[in-house]
Amino acid sequence: MTSTLSCDIAIIGGSLGGVAAALTACENGASVVLTEATDWLGGQATSQGVSALDEHRYIETFGATRRYAAFREAIRDHYRRRYGVAAMPDGAPLNPGDGWVSALCFEPRVGVAVIEDVLASHVASGRLTLLYNRTPVFATVQGDTITDVTVTGAGDKVTIAARFFLDATDLGDLLPLVGAPWVTGAESRDDTGEVDAPEEARPGEVQGFTFCFAVEYCPGEDHTIPKPEGYERLRDAQPFTLTLTASDGAPRPFRVFETGPTGLPPFWTYRRLLSGRLFDPSGNLRDIAMINWNSNDYHHADLISATPEERVRILDEAKRLSLSFLYWLQTEVPRDDGSGYGYPGLRLLPDVMGTADGLSKAPYIRESRRIRALRRVTASDILAAGRTTARAAHVFDSCGVGWYFMDLHPAVGNPKSMFEPTLPFQIPLGALIPQRPANLLAACKNIGTTHLSNGSYRLHPVEWNIGEAAGMLAAWCLARGVYPREVWAGLLVRMFQRHLLDQSVPLEWTIDIPPGHPHFIPTQLLLLEGALEGNGPRAAALAIAPDQPVDRTEATAVLRALLRVAGSSAEPQIDPARAHEPLSRAEVEATLVIAGLSATGLGDPPTWSDLCEAMRPLL
Repeated sequence: MTSTLSCDIAIIGGSLGGVAAALTACENGASVVLTEATDWLGGQATSQGVSALDEHRYIETFGATRRYAAFREAIRDHYRRRYGVAAMPDGAPLNPGDGWVSALCFEPRVGVAVIEDVLASHVASGRLTLLYNRTPVFATVQGDTITDVTVTGAGDKVTIAARFFLDATDLGDLLPLVGAPWVTGAESRDDTGEVDAPEEARPGEVQGFTFCFAVEYCPGEDHTIPKPEGYERLRDAQPFTLTLTASDGAPRPFRVFETGPTGLPPFWTYRRLLSGRLFDPSGNLRDIAMINWNSNDYHHADLISATPEERVRILDEAKRLSLSFLYWLQTEVPRDDGSGYGYPGLRLLPDVMGTADGLSKAPYIRESRRIRALRRVTASDILAAGRTTARAAHVFDSCGVGWYFMDLHPAVGNPKSMFEPTLPFQIPLGALIPQRPANLLAACKNIGTTHLSNGSYRLHPVEWNIGEAAGMLAAWCLARGVYPREVWAGLLVRMFQRHLLDQSVPLEWTIDIPPGHPHFIPTQLLLLEGALEGNGPRAAALAIAPDQPVDRTEATAVLRALLRVAGSSAEPQIDPARAHEPLSRAEVEATLVIAGLSATGLGDPPTWSDLCEAMRPLL
């Protein structure tokens, strides 16, 4: 049986990006249909089991959208209500798992519950329709426009007609159905200019995926699972080990429950989702640890290029790999005290992942098909090496920010991993917009990155920001009768960016002027117009220091940016004869006059805050 639904925006894929897109589009007045291949929304944070969020050091105060910050806080509120613990013992924000990889580790079901709660009002109003257990199988495209997409599952087919379509699937499953140009794997060095790219393109070199699982430890008990089929082959080929290798080739040895011989923290607490003693010091509440380690990364075949029959075999072997790693931990891992091998008290917890076999409902996907976008992000845009600034390359069309190492796990045909430092970066709007069709947007890991730069853009807060920007852009375009490519290519981009700022989406890195700060919007506008193009102190730091004077070395760039915000192409009036003096009130006042702004309240020397106050008539 086939039924038909109509809406403003169809979001195919209930990933973390898909959830953010749906929430944002609904809040911006659009009607939405959101589909999901499993019965849990949330992708890598829930159905894929990685509910230990991969984030950056500033995430608690800056570098997240308002909606993502609210999602995180709602998770903490769940545990506060459940256990009565408000914060960590040292006063830090609550981390239910107290895992050392993340500032927020939690059980996947809690993430699902929070997502369902934030979407509930939109479902109740009829603005949002959720279709679970469905995948896209067909699309109708007329010219440069998608008219409908058909999804199947749950015993039926549903054809969704919409004005805009967002691909929020983790593998970019909608792209081939709608004729969007896309790439996979590693591009060639000649194509991207990336030093670490291969000489020849390797489209099959896709990062490995992982079936995560959760366990608790029951000392004195035996919960050893049956030995998985092919155990010895999988164990030896991987190989299974708790010793990782640093970028310089040095070994990094971990122990299971104790600190490693070189001081590394325990493997057990790496992605621990629930810390028993944090909530119950008596010890009656057991830890829950999620296992997502190099040993159960499956990088022996590519899901994207596989036929349906091959995919069944690949997924089966990947599941057996994870179960084999568990069996190894139960039977063969060297015990911390040297007394023998294996911890049979490790008990698989199927209820944590919501599955019968104890593995995540879906594999944790690190790399997708990627659109050929209006703008592509390369590794050279974001890598820290060779840069003297505090931020990555500036982009005029930013629709958000992110920061993470360029983290690439072993891929098909390439056993090497990469973990290279980057600088805090932006998300280009053009990277979300494909060359065609006109009414399609990327809303997950399928944006216009390269194989290498994808390693930084695939993490939780960045994917959420991508989805949020895509959902907001689609709703914004609907309200104005334009296509995304028209926004990106013309003056509308600044109008849309102001819309993002009004909804507390940071577009530039300003860690001491977060959303909600009285100078957040003017500061963001100045930076978008190139205020940090000079070589002054603010270009060398992520903090803006709003109460400090504008330095003469940065004054030309800052004041030129102010004029651009005011719509003027004039140049700042800075006296070259005073090059060795602090920037004066008179010089700034002369520029404000050109911009049609008042200098009332301007200090001498003027501060960044003074300029923001003077800009209020422009806001």
